[in-house]
Amino acid sequence: MKLNNIALATILSLGMVSLANADAGSGKVNFTGKIIDAPCSIAPESIDQTKSFGQVANVALVNGGKSSVLNFDIKLQGCDLSGTKNKVQVTFGGSSGGATGNTNTLLAITGARGASIAMFDGSNQPITLGTATTVQNLLVGANTLSFSAYLQGHAGTTLADITEGDFTSTTNFTLAYN
Repeated sequence: MKLNNIALATILSLGMVSLANADAGSGKVNFTGKIIDAPCSIAPESIDQTKSFGQVANVALVNGGKSSVLNFDIKLQGCDLSGTKNKVQVTFGGSSGGATGNTNTLLAITGARGASIAMFDGSNQPITLGTATTVQNLLVGANTLSFSAYLQGHAGTTLADITEGDFTSTTNFTLAYN
């Protein structure tokens, strides 16, 4: 009888250990992407970027004042220039900014008020929303397209015109090879 109880206890213990080890964790990996007709691939870290201006003092934005410059890049990889497409232009889109919301050289922000975002290409030329940037020559392999931006107070804005708080803004970009 004692032997049967020990055998039964052993069998039950082994069964519990097997159940405990049956699923020690699981998960799933989703792969996404897009196949494009282009001589270069866009690096994954360049597709959906988030850049922070941090905390900008309202007094820095009075009457067209500016924040510090924030740099950002679009990285291209695996560029094969064996075809005829060896140059690229970038077009940025988004809501126009400015005090009246119709200045297409400024990107609108939502949330805080009294400022917009000014963007510039790698040659420090202003970017106009919906208009292609200056043509940039590509190299075989990896390329980095450099840009910059700053938060700019609207012209004539007084301290009382600036509403503090968090803000967001989104610009989409499209590449055109030629």
